Amino acid sequence: MSEPNATQNAPVAAPEKEAPSAFKRLIGRKLGMTQIFDQDGRLYGVSVVEAGPCKVVGVRTSGTDGYNAVCLGFSPLAEKKLNKAQLGQFKKAGVEPMRILKEFRVDNSAGFELGQTVGLKNRFAQGDYIDVQGRDKGHGFAGGMKRHGFRGLPGSHGASDKERSPGSLASQRSLGRVIPGQRMAGRMGFRVHTITKLEVVKVDEAKNLIYLNGSVPGAAGSTVFLLETTRTRKKKLVQAPKADKKAKKGAAPSAQKAAAKK
Repeated sequence: MSEPNATQNAPVAAPEKEAPSAFKRLIGRKLGMTQIFDQDGRLYGVSVVEAGPCKVVGVRTSGTDGYNAVCLGFSPLAEKKLNKAQLGQFKKAGVEPMRILKEFRVDNSAGFELGQTVGLKNRFAQGDYIDVQGRDKGHGFAGGMKRHGFRGLPGSHGASDKERSPGSLASQRSLGRVIPGQRMAGRMGFRVHTITKLEVVKVDEAKNLIYLNGSVPGAAGSTVFLLETTRTRKKKLVQAPKADKKAKKGAAPSAQKAAAKK
């Protein structure tokens, strides 16, 4: 008698619970840019984003928390890098520790459970329009010429070491002070920026990759948030192919000749 196979007696892993497909929000990582062709041979300059899979770490309800929201986690993290309070939050949700957490407001949190998976499947498809939010590239402390494109001052006529200075900041005539919002030197970049209505050119669910037509905020490797577009049009309209005018003109005389022969 042959011995039973060990793989046959192994416990079958329970299927992962999927979050409602109407929830069109994801956390991703920008990988870079490339070029791809579509089915009609058009060339697109696309941004490649690794989108998900994310885990539902928290569910906020209006009755308990005063608002409805879903907290997603992305990118696994070692347990030793968290304190006990943070680790307890993930253990309560039944998911592994995540590096990035983000709350997304929803109209109704019904249907969401802790531990659910949020991925690209049945969420975004080719031809959809989405918004991408992230932080711009940081350039550190920059002067007025680099930050705002100032021309600078002349290097002659008695000007000493003033070529890159911003010039006058205030007027002694009326206020005599620097007005709030004056363009000056300061930190450049690293601000939250949202690009609206980017077209989804391709979706690779097996590799969790989404290809977007256009640029995405941030450098390669930075975190971005994918959201359903706030614009009116959510999907790309495919126009029907136009009929050939020459074919129409050629068909009319032939029909007339056939009628004359009869």
